[in-house]
Amino acid sequence: MLNAIISPTEGTAQVVGYDIITQSKQVKINCGFLPESPGLYQKLTAKEFLEFVGELYYLPKEIISTRIEELLDIFDLEGRENDLLEGYSRGMKQKVCLCAALIQDPKIIFLDEPTSNLDPAAARMVKDLISDLVKKADKTIFICTHLLDAAEELCDLIGIIDKGELKVEGSPKEIIDSVGAKDLEEAYLKIMGVSKIEDLLAWREEIPANIEKDKKKKKKK
Repeated sequence: MLNAIISPTEGTAQVVGYDIITQSKQVKINCGFLPESPGLYQKLTAKEFLEFVGELYYLPKEIISTRIEELLDIFDLEGRENDLLEGYSRGMKQKVCLCAALIQDPKIIFLDEPTSNLDPAAARMVKDLISDLVKKADKTIFICTHLLDAAEELCDLIGIIDKGELKVEGSPKEIIDSVGAKDLEEAYLKIMGVSKIEDLLAWREEIPANIEKDKKKKKKK
């Protein structure tokens, strides 16, 4: 919704000053978006894929060429830009996807589970790239993730949502201190009402009880 791809059932929002309903085109121009499972054309080279994405934003060819050179340098992909994407590792493919999300030089970048399906080394690389984008390129990054250690490490401001309701918002330290937790994971469990591991495993005790009830019902029949 914040990328103006789907419409909200009610209400509205503004992204970089533009209304997601009445000014959806301006929202899309100013936003970069990396979904959890991005699509890549495996038979294209990295350069061809980025040229294709740039043309989708109606960027002039000379600007596309300049942006690709800059991004390949930032993400350390120089020398591999003419290789087919099917030969890239997962980490390299994620780099290309990040390049695609940045091709039009957006003001804000939305990343959905940016380290999903990556091995520890590739995940570390992507986290470092996200930090560099904030510090060196002055970009605002909006991350949607269930990985609390990544959120605690990368984010300045965190919001915890439960069934569409924003339950708490603040810096990692503020959220942790507000419930007397040692880290964000423990804070999350307390905020969501799950303070002990036994609560998470309560279903193990419920199953035998339910089986016994079913047996009694069958006997009565």
